[in-house]
Formats: sequence, structure tokens, C-alpha cells
Amino acid sequence: MNRAVVLVVVVILLSALVVSLAGAWLSRGELEQQATKQVETMARLVASELDDKLALRLETLSHVAESFTMDEAVLGARARILIRQQTALQHLFDGLYLIDAEGRVLSEYPEAFQQVGVNVSHRDYFQDASRFLTPVISQPFVSSYQDQPAVMVAAPVFDHRQKFIGIIGGALRLGGETFMQEFANTRIGETGYLGVATRSGVTLAHGRTGAVMVPVRVENPVLTAAMEGFEGTRQTQNGNGDKTIMSVQQMDQVPWFVAAVWPAREAYAPITRMADGFVWTLLAVIAVIAPVALLTFRRLMAPLTTLGQQINERHLGIRTAPVQVAGGREIGQVAEIFNTVMDERDEVLGSLADREAFFRSLTQSAPIGIVQSDVLGRIEFVNPAFECLIGRPGSELQHTHLMSGVYEADQAEVIRGWRQALKNHEVFRGRFRIPSQGERELIWADVMTAVIDTPDKTLGSITVVRDISHQLEVEEALREEQQRAESILGVLQEGVLMVDVEGRIRYANQAACQFLGTGGDCVQQNFFNLVTIRDGDTPLGHQAFLTGANVDSLYATLDNRSGERFDIDLTMLHVRQGRHNERMVFVIRDDSERRREEERLSWEATHDSLTQLLNRRAFSASLVKCLAAVPQQSVSSVLMLIDLDHFKPVNDEGGHLLGDDLLKRLAALFADTVRKADTVARLGGDEFGIILPGCGLERAQTLAEAIRAGVQALRIQQDGRDFGVTASIGLTELSPNDSGPREVMARADEGSYIAKSRGRNAVVVVPVPEDEQPPSA
Repeated sequence: MNRAVVLVVVVILLSALVVSLAGAWLSRGELEQQATKQVETMARLVASELDDKLALRLETLSHVAESFTMDEAVLGARARILIRQQTALQHLFDGLYLIDAEGRVLSEYPEAFQQVGVNVSHRDYFQDASRFLTPVISQPFVSSYQDQPAVMVAAPVFDHRQKFIGIIGGALRLGGETFMQEFANTRIGETGYLGVATRSGVTLAHGRTGAVMVPVRVENPVLTAAMEGFEGTRQTQNGNGDKTIMSVQQMDQVPWFVAAVWPAREAYAPITRMADGFVWTLLAVIAVIAPVALLTFRRLMAPLTTLGQQINERHLGIRTAPVQVAGGREIGQVAEIFNTVMDERDEVLGSLADREAFFRSLTQSAPIGIVQSDVLGRIEFVNPAFECLIGRPGSELQHTHLMSGVYEADQAEVIRGWRQALKNHEVFRGRFRIPSQGERELIWADVMTAVIDTPDKTLGSITVVRDISHQLEVEEALREEQQRAESILGVLQEGVLMVDVEGRIRYANQAACQFLGTGGDCVQQNFFNLVTIRDGDTPLGHQAFLTGANVDSLYATLDNRSGERFDIDLTMLHVRQGRHNERMVFVIRDDSERRREEERLSWEATHDSLTQLLNRRAFSASLVKCLAAVPQQSVSSVLMLIDLDHFKPVNDEGGHLLGDDLLKRLAALFADTVRKADTVARLGGDEFGIILPGCGLERAQTLAEAIRAGVQALRIQQDGRDFGVTASIGLTELSPNDSGPREVMARADEGSYIAKSRGRNAVVVVPVPEDEQPPSA
């Protein structure tokens, strides 16, 4: 009873402790979520505001650059006045610079920087803005004025003919009291801070250390992931080794990211105080409740001692009357249940003899062999079916050991299995050979032995024996047929597998498992979870195959869980369709080689083998599509024909290999000069064509001049001689009234002939005839 009292008290204490711990754990989880959301919100707000400020500066600077449409000489003469007039930019940037096309600073504001005349052509922001001709925000750099860290926002400046004549740049200092530091000085709680860095690993602002232009701490895995594009919130450690909550938000305007950091010690301070309160409250409850529970429980459980004594006397036979105990209702119920159990036990023992007689009469007519043995394994009874099975009468088997009837070669394994079953309190099951004096000297038997137990003792065992010799012969024949079929399927290159209605694989050869990417055996796995099959862009799932008809030679793609993709020829057959044991048989053939051959032939039919550019047939098809889209275009499309000058002497004097090399270099020059969306083709010999959709004639002329200059500058040396060519280029706009590609090609060809007649190495624009011009609005 004392142990029960202690147990109840311990349970009460443990329950209180579990409730307290659960409350603290749930509160901590809620607090962690709130802290995480707060850090995420701060990072998102700061990143958004910083994006807005950079977007405002970039947009304002681009607008000012667009207003500087003047001659390059005028830009140089008025540079100082133009910079001093940009009041709006002066408020947005820490410094303004006007730089000519060669990278020389023409003017600055404030003039105290003394950067006029300095050449900045080596700076990344100048090279990017002059190369791509678009506004840029530079990577952080150390300026030549007092070695201050800064970021440059630059926009290209064009003259009236859209020629690049320079850039206007606005510098943003990273040190000191700048708008970047205003963000960094923002606090999360009392000790949380913000940081801004580039994906290339340079710190722009740090709210804890104030560091600028130092490498990002790559020891922090969250910062390393942020440089690779990660966004989100994780727990990590700062440079001092303190645990922190860090939220990363990538910026849209530039490849930067904002990191909001809140020390976990401060974020979780409320839950620490709450946990201390829980502990003290629990100790107070224990001090009051434990003594009261101990005294009350001892008083309530006292009648159990009397009950235990009466039960023991009834079990030993000293007491014959039912047990009677005064006490609570629960103890009275225990006494009543015990009395009822004892009465039922007496009834069971009284009917045991009747049951045994019934068992023996039942086994006499059973069709399978039944053997009863005592606790030592000696046979006490066998039925006629078992006598017939082994060809011996029951009188000869009486008192012989049960294991003596097992074939000698199988006895060791059977004894091992029997002992294991007894140890685990299980029914022994086995298949082994039994000597017989009947038609067969040895028969294979399926044997099941169970121990006969009563509440008081073990009475022996009952064994059921079934002859399975014929069954095993049939199974062996079926197994040989199955092995033969699997051997045939195993050497096939095609994947063959069978799945049930739930998609579980029932059979698959090795080739099928390779398609599925499982590496080894894929049986019992779900086929439709391992692969994704698509007919074109349409995925074919479990229901599509299950409810659809048979599939014969479907060309599809198969993606497996290893990330491999196969072009396949798929066949699927239903077996026992509509029944509960329906199966689907899939045959998968690798169709990649045939498709690659089709792609190769298609590519060769549309491309020039020497230059890898489109050929004349593919170029004509593209021109037809472009002509069809002309009525819907707001900016005109342009056709450019390029006819090389003096190419025949290169072939005659340098050789055809030199001529081929020159053509390949020119093809690369044309493709690199124009846009990705433009169409470049070799029309034959030394003639090339370029389609510039939605380009506009003015821009097309600029590209043509760049190509002409590039062709003229391209020289190849061989045997101490320089070889090169020039280009006669014809341009014409595509008109909605053009009847077809021949008419447009004729106008552009006319331009190249005119260029040759004027001395070659020129660009000539052939306008659309007046009667073909579209009517003005």
C-alpha cells in the first residue's frame, strides 16, 4: 500500500510537471512565431523602402539623362552649368558627375571633390553603362576622393541621333550620415539591428558594428545562403557567438539583400520569466498537495489489506466462503468480481472432462492429421488421418517422442524453430519432411503446433499435419516457368512492369527499374510516385491510365525521381479490366536516339553547316512570319542584306580554308552585334541577311554601321599577309503593303548594289515606295 501511495503522489507530481512544461513549450512556440514574424516584417519593410529610394534615384537620373540630347561638343562646353542646374539630383545624391564618352569627368557637384579631368573609364559603372547603354547601379567601390566607399547610379546620355556621348552619374556614400546608415541604425527591440550587403559578399551597412566595405562573414550559413538568393528566416549565431533570429529579404532593384537580426536572448526573454514563474508555482503546489494526498490515499486504501488476506485464504483452500470486505464501492466491486471468477473457475474445471471427450470424437473424423502430446513431447493421441498419412497405427506411436517422427536431416532446424516459438509464446509453423510407410518414403508436411495452456499449468501440445507433397510439386513447376519468363524479360532492353489498381508495382524487370531511377529493386513501390509521364505538355497520371483504353506506341517523356528524363515509346495493356484484381502492364522503350536523329536532320535542314547560321530557306520562312506581324507593330521592322566586298581574292590568294575561317568569324560578329530576337542567316556564298523585328529604321542604321565597321576591322593574318573584306549593306523597312518576301528582298538587295556602285563599304537605306506607305493617322 505504501508503494501505491508513493506511486499516486509521483503521478500527481509528474502530471503537474508535464502540464507546466507543456504550457511553457506552447508559450515558447507562440513567442517564437511572433518574434520570427516581427523580424521578417522589419526585413521586408526595410528592403522595400530601400528599393523605393534606389528606384526613385535611378528613375530621376534617367529622366535627366534623357533631357541632355545635345551635341557632344555642346555637352562638354555646358557641362558645369548642366550639373549645377540639377537641384533635384543634388538633394538625392551625395555627388553628381558628368562624364564624356571616353570616361573623362567634365564637371562635378560639389566642386570640392576635385574630380574634373579624372579618367574613370576603368570603373565598372562606366563600362556597363557605355556597353549596354542602359541605366545601372554599380557594385560598391572605393572612390578616389578621400578613399570613401560609395555606390554610383549612372545613366547613358545620347545626342539627337541616339549616339552615346557620355554618362551622368550620382554617387551615394556608404560611410557617415547617409540614407544607407539611416536604415542600419534602425533597431529591433533594444539590441536587434539591420544590415545590408551585396550578393557578391560586400557589406554596405551594419547596424551592430558600423562596418562598411568589408567581406560578408561567410562562416554564417544564413549569409552564405543569402548570397546565393535565399530569402527567409532562420536561427543562427552572430559574430560574438550569440544565438540570433535572422531574416533575409532580397532586393528587386539591385543584387543586394537586407538582413534583420534579433538576439534570441532578448526575443525569448518573456518566456524565460514565464518559465521561472511556472517552476515556483509548481513547487508551491507540491508543498501543499503532496502531504494531503498521502494522508487521504492511505486512509482510502486501508481495506485492501484485508481483501488481500481473504483472497489468499480462498486461493489456498483455507476459506470456502466468498470474500467480504467493508470499504469503498470500488473495493466492494473488486471483491464481487473475484467471487464471480472463482465460481466460473469451478464450473470450467467441472466441464473439462466433457470437453476432452468432445475433442477426441471430433478429431476422429477430421480430414487432416492431428497429434496430441504431453509436456515432454510424448505422443498421447493421433487421429486416423495421421495414421493413414504415415502408414503406421496409433498403437505403435503411443509414448514415442514427437520429434522422432521428423526426417533426420530436418530435425535440427525444426527443433530450433520450435524453441524460438516457445520463447516468443507463438504458434510453431513449419514445412519439413516426415518418413512414411505408405506410397511415399518421405512426404512433405505443413505442420502447425500450439501449446495447450490453462491458467495453472501447461498440459501439452496439439499438432496439425497436412500433406503438401503434391502442392509443392505444382509450386516448383510454376516457379520454374516464372523463372524462365523472368530470365527472358531480364535480358530485354525494354522496361516491363506490372502495377495494380493502386499503382503499386507487382513486377518489374531490371530495365524498368533503371527507367524509374530506383537503382535496385522497385517492386512494391508506387509507380506513379516514382515517375511523371507527359504526352507533350499534358501529364498522364494514375487515373488517366486506369480509366483509359489500352495505349499502343505513345511517344512521351518520362521524368523519374532521380531527375533523369527519357524520351520513350510507351505501351500499356489492361489485364482483367474492371475487376478487383485488375493489373496494368507497361512496356517502356527508350526513344531518345530516334528523336535525336530527327532533331539533327531538322537542324541540318534549316542551318548553314559552315557558319551555323540559318540557311536561305529558314530565313525566308522567318521573313514571311515577320511580314504577317507588320500590321500589328507600332515600331517598324527592318531587313538588312550584307554583301561582302573583295571576298573572292581572299579565297583565291589565301585559300578556301582561310575563306571559310573568315566567313565563320563574320557570322559570329553579326550574331553578337544584333539582338537575341533578331534573325541572322547566310543566304549563300558571301551574302548574309538579318531580320530586325520592331527595331525601327534609325536603330537599324546604327546596327548596320556597327556591323560595317566591325567587318572592316576584322583582319586575318596568314604567311605574313593581312586578309580582310568590307561590306556593302542594304536596309529597307517592311511594309504592310509588301506582297511577299521577294519584294522586300529586292529593295534591300538594291541598297547593297547602290553601296557597291558608290565604292563599296557603305550602308544604303532603300525607302518603301510612296504608293506603298501606310496612310497617316
